[in-house]
Amino acid sequence: MHDKKIEEVFKGLDTRKEGLTEKEAEIRLKKYGYNEIKQGKKISPVKIFLNQFNNVVIYILIFALGISIFLGETVDAIVIGAIVIANAILGFIQEYKAEKSIEALKKLASLKATVIRGGKEKDIDAKLLVPGDIIKLETGDKLPADCRIYELINLQTQEAMLTGESLPVKKELKILPEKTPLADRINLAFSGTLITNGKGKAIVTATGMKTEIGKIAKLIEEVETQQTPLQKKLNVLGKKIGIAVVIISIIVFLAQLLKDPVVLGHLTSFEFLEFLEGSREFFLVAIALAVAAIPEGLPAVVTIGLAIGIKRMVKRNALNRKLPSVETLGSTTVICTDKTGTLTKNEMTVRKIYVNGKIIDVTGSGYEPKGAFLFNNKKINPKEIDLLLKIGALNNDASFNENEVIGDPTEAALIVSAAKAGLNKGALQKKYERKSEIPFTSERKIMTTLHNIDGSDVAYVKGAPEVVLKLCNSIYEDGRIKRLTEQRKKEILQINIDFANNALRVLGFAFKTVMDKSRTEKNLVFVGLQAMIDPPREEVKAAIKKCKKAGIKIVIITGDHEITAKAVAKEIGIEGKSITGAELEKMKDEDLEKHIEEIVIYARVNPEHKIKIVDALKKQGHVVAMTGDGVNDAPALKKADIGIAMGITGTDVAKEASDMILLDDNFASIVNAVEEGRGVYDNIRKYFSYLISGNIGEVLIILLSIIFGWSLPMTATQILLINLVTDGLPAVALSSDPYEPNAMSRKPRKQKEPIYHNLRPFLIYYPAALVIVALSVFYYFNFIKGSLVQAQTATFLTVAMFELYQAFACRSTIYPAIKVGLFKNKWLILAVLSSFAFVASSIFIPSFGSYLDMVPLGITEFFVIAVISSIGAVIIELAKHLRSRNEKIGY
Repeated sequence: MHDKKIEEVFKGLDTRKEGLTEKEAEIRLKKYGYNEIKQGKKISPVKIFLNQFNNVVIYILIFALGISIFLGETVDAIVIGAIVIANAILGFIQEYKAEKSIEALKKLASLKATVIRGGKEKDIDAKLLVPGDIIKLETGDKLPADCRIYELINLQTQEAMLTGESLPVKKELKILPEKTPLADRINLAFSGTLITNGKGKAIVTATGMKTEIGKIAKLIEEVETQQTPLQKKLNVLGKKIGIAVVIISIIVFLAQLLKDPVVLGHLTSFEFLEFLEGSREFFLVAIALAVAAIPEGLPAVVTIGLAIGIKRMVKRNALNRKLPSVETLGSTTVICTDKTGTLTKNEMTVRKIYVNGKIIDVTGSGYEPKGAFLFNNKKINPKEIDLLLKIGALNNDASFNENEVIGDPTEAALIVSAAKAGLNKGALQKKYERKSEIPFTSERKIMTTLHNIDGSDVAYVKGAPEVVLKLCNSIYEDGRIKRLTEQRKKEILQINIDFANNALRVLGFAFKTVMDKSRTEKNLVFVGLQAMIDPPREEVKAAIKKCKKAGIKIVIITGDHEITAKAVAKEIGIEGKSITGAELEKMKDEDLEKHIEEIVIYARVNPEHKIKIVDALKKQGHVVAMTGDGVNDAPALKKADIGIAMGITGTDVAKEASDMILLDDNFASIVNAVEEGRGVYDNIRKYFSYLISGNIGEVLIILLSIIFGWSLPMTATQILLINLVTDGLPAVALSSDPYEPNAMSRKPRKQKEPIYHNLRPFLIYYPAALVIVALSVFYYFNFIKGSLVQAQTATFLTVAMFELYQAFACRSTIYPAIKVGLFKNKWLILAVLSSFAFVASSIFIPSFGSYLDMVPLGITEFFVIAVISSIGAVIIELAKHLRSRNEKIGY
């Protein structure tokens, strides 16, 4: 509709300036439907709960639970059942977050609209609007539908939530080329955007899902939620463990069955009750193996670790909405960030002034009225530029309500530049009251205000420098008015171009003592230029350096102009190629993938472009974090591995589509969150190493004892106790462990890198030592002392003590524990002492131990086992020390 004459639009939509009749509107409502965003499918809470049971490890535990109940093993059944239910409840609580993106979009449409129907104005519910309706537009209104403007007076809209354009967009009636980007379609107004100034009338061209917001809603629905790297790794690991457990359990069961001809005879004779009774011990062995192999506590401990990570991140202004996204942050290789408000302050700031033939630098950043005026790096007296700043403050409709700007951010910057020279807008307005004004229009490109200055009517003029200069025949320099030559005009225009080439927005200023009001804007006296930009946040430069050191690429994706984005990128230390949305539109997917690594700036982009960029990056193996605040960002936020919404300026839509919300809208907080994410993953590896290494040892102990033809060295109940009590408590404590040092000095880990990468000391050396010592202890008590129950108790003690010593070795998977502080985690010390107390009580208190298949041991035996069990942790520490020395890993 933006490329057609207004007459063609009226004709195409079969409407007129008097509006549709009620009957026509009714017919169209049936044809096009309500002007609202369709709601997507809601996720059932029951489905979320049932999904918690949908993995191989849980299937095996449920099967083991069934067998335990059938065999009457009550203690085993209760413990296994508690594990399964607790894990399901924990997972359900964390995942019960309904997808509200579409609902948030729907809220945008629940508005009122002033419509002209049958030549009469009336207010109706916005959902009843249809294409062809004529609507009135007023300052402060939120647009109820997409429309083509056909009448306007100083109409401006805030479209940042849709296009990413930070400044209000001045609307015009002119016809535009067909391929004009969305952000430049200045003859259209879009559903959900806000009218910040002026008024007008427009023809509704699209409603509901056909609007630009509707298209975005459709994009959000089409984007599938993908698993995080951690979820994928744990699922693969779960399947591998599950398959191994099933195969080993079946082999062991069959091996025992073949060794017992009596029980086998019951099976071949179809005597099932006798078979089940005779094979009871075989089933118990299979359950013991399954229980030994499965790290029952891992899902719960991972959940707790991620939740602790979320709490830590909140303290650093990053709120995670989804648990697994905490870990994903740590593997991020590319951060795609918006420019306005994230890298920059979103506060226009005057940086350069041209006055008295000099270019003056202005210090300070944002809306804080602190700063100085420098010429050749030396402070000047602000009185030298007093008139220029006074014009900027008085010819100005903006104001501040505390820290919030009311009006145009460009005018707010002029108020602040005057305040830096001690000129207060409020005080100036009282002293030099505005008598009248000639407002700014897109055709005139200037604004004029008339003031009483010392008894005379004085016009203050500001606007586009080239327009202001055309109206001037004099120039004010060093307190005197001189003739303005054509040569001088060219010099000033060149300075204007130089400023603009550095992405500065430039305004020209002039004045005149008015004798004849019909000639107010003729023969003006030129005063100077003020050039401004939305400056980078002070902390961003250091954050960018940190990212480079950590091997993370920064990409700027903005709705702003290319030249502005390049200037900001240069200032904060981002270097590389830039392209526009129009250029991106022409590129084939394979061409974009070919050049994606070189491009660091995408300017004037549409929502579809953002998804295209994320797709291309992901195809190159990147883990992508994407920031956004507007409705236009929602599909890309959902598509990215990590969607990051702005907490202050972000729309509800963006927040609901995101994985993480920045509470301070600050890029530096993203980098802090990545650091936290790496720390969380390091901690997950710590307790993964701790739990899995013990499980490997337990499985090998059971397997080898069966191969040797021995009785079981531990009962199923004892194995469960080790996995839950002596393993569980320290594992939970490790989830709150201080992070590994130098997390941001390492390159991002590869996406396909398994969680067990580089954990040989934990997964090979430690289990080998555990098996040798545990089987030796079992052999001594069972075959030399002749007591199976004592042998099982002693083996339980050996495995438990091995695990408690290993908890301290797991304080780092990279550095020797002594280097990161052996006793720095007070929760770990408490967990180990509590677990030790439980183990000792189960052995030395017969009334308690009898329920857990335990019998007392001698004091000397207890302490000898407790001491020799430290060998596993010593082996791990020695291996880490040798590795760190060989690889020269710094502490």
